[in-house]
Amino acid sequence: MGGWIVIQLLQRGEDPKNIRILDIRPPTRRDLLTGLAARVAFLQVDILDAKAVDDAFQAPWPDYDPSEPTPEVTVFHTAANIRFYERHIALLPRSSKVNYEGTLNVINAARSIGVTVLLYTSSGSVSVRRSRFWLWPWESQPNYFVQVVNDDDNLIPKHHDQFFSNYAASKVLGERAVRAADGTRSGEMTLRTGCIRPGNGIFGPGGDLVCGAYLVRKHNPTWVGDIMQSFIYVENCALAHLCYEARLLETARGGPNPDIGGQAFTVTDPGPPATYSDVHVALTTLDPEVTFTHMSPTLILFVSQIVEVLCLARAFLSMSSSPVGRVLAHLIPNISGDVINLQPSLFALASVHIIFDDSRARSLPEKGGLGYNGPFTTLEGICKTAEEHLKTGGNGEERSASGGISFGFRRLRKAPKEMSKVEKTVSERLHVEAVDVLSLTDTRKTN
Repeated sequence: MGGWIVIQLLQRGEDPKNIRILDIRPPTRRDLLTGLAARVAFLQVDILDAKAVDDAFQAPWPDYDPSEPTPEVTVFHTAANIRFYERHIALLPRSSKVNYEGTLNVINAARSIGVTVLLYTSSGSVSVRRSRFWLWPWESQPNYFVQVVNDDDNLIPKHHDQFFSNYAASKVLGERAVRAADGTRSGEMTLRTGCIRPGNGIFGPGGDLVCGAYLVRKHNPTWVGDIMQSFIYVENCALAHLCYEARLLETARGGPNPDIGGQAFTVTDPGPPATYSDVHVALTTLDPEVTFTHMSPTLILFVSQIVEVLCLARAFLSMSSSPVGRVLAHLIPNISGDVINLQPSLFALASVHIIFDDSRARSLPEKGGLGYNGPFTTLEGICKTAEEHLKTGGNGEERSASGGISFGFRRLRKAPKEMSKVEKTVSERLHVEAVDVLSLTDTRKTN
C-alpha cells in the first residue's frame, strides 16, 4: 500500500527528495527501484523501536533551511502485521505489538517534528462480525452470513470474541489511537488525523494476499466461489488516502468545507461487488496456467479446526512457565507456510458475503466527504494485476507467496522467463490504459 502512495505522489509532481520511506526492509518492487522512485530516500526502521522511529522522523530533510517557515509534513502510516488467522485473545499481543504499540510510536514521533497530517491505513474488517459455521440441523445459514458495512462505528464489535480475528481487534486499537490524536499539539502546529478503511482485500501489482497469491501459486483450492465481497484495487486505495490528505490540509489552512479530522472512511472499488467466481474466471482467462479446484467447505472447515488446535496447543505450551510444557511444545507439529492461514478466522472473513458501502467517502467535500471516486472497477484492477504479473515473467512479490492456502500444490517460478505467445497475446489484448492520477487528484482538490 505504501509503495503505491509513493508512486501516486510522484505522479502528481512531488519532488522525490521530499518523500521518504520508513520500513523494516528495503523496497523490492521494480517500480520503486527505477525512475524517480529510485531517488526516494529509504530508512530502515523497526516500528517497535520507539527511539529508532523517532530518530528516523528527526532525520534532516535535504536542502531544508531552518530560517524558512516550518513545512507541512504528511505521514501515511501503512505498516501492519496481518495475522488474520489468529482469534484467541491470549495471542492478541502478536498482532497488537505492531498494529497498536507501533502506531503509538509513529504518533509520538510525528508530534515531535510537527507533522501536519497523519493518515492511518485501517481495515474495513474492523466491523466484520465473527460467524459460527457449525450449524444445528434446523439452521440454514450462519449468523452474519450477509453483512453490509459502512463507516458507522456502532458496527464495530464491543467484545473481543465478536471480532473475526485478532487482526481486526488490533487494528481497532491502532485506529482509535490515531483518531484520538486529531487536534492535539504537534510541534508548533495542530495535528490532523484520519483513517481509511479499505474494503475486504486490497489487491494489485506489487504483492498482495488475494489475487497476487492466486497468480503466484497457479494451482488454487477454493470453496468460496459463490461468496460476494467488495474488494479494492490498490491504486484506488492509494487515491483515497490522497483525497483524505487534501481534505485535512485544506482544513488545516482554514478551508470552508466541514472539518472531517479524526474520522474513518470506508472505501471500495466502484461498480457492483464481485464474487470469488468472478475473480477466478477473470484470472484463469488472463493466465491459462492458473487453475482453481473446488473443495468441500465442510471438510476444509473441519481441517481448519485441527490446524487451530495444533497452533494453540503449541503456543500455550511454549508460553508455559514449566520446562516440561516447553519441551512438550516441541513435540507438537509446527504449522508453517501458508497452511497456517487455514484456521476458522479465515472462514469468518472469506466465507460470508460482505458488502462495503463507501457512499460517505464518495460525497463531495462540501458535504463532509472525501470526493473519492476510484477510477478502476474490481475486474479492471484484476486485468491490470494479471498484466503486470505476466510482464514480470510470472514472478510475484515474496509477500504474495504467504497468502491463501496451497496444500502443498504451490509452484513458484524462481527465475524470469520470456513470456509465452499466449501470455503476450493476453497482455496485449487486455492492456488497460493508465489513468492520469495527477489529474484525478487535482480535480478533487478543487472540489
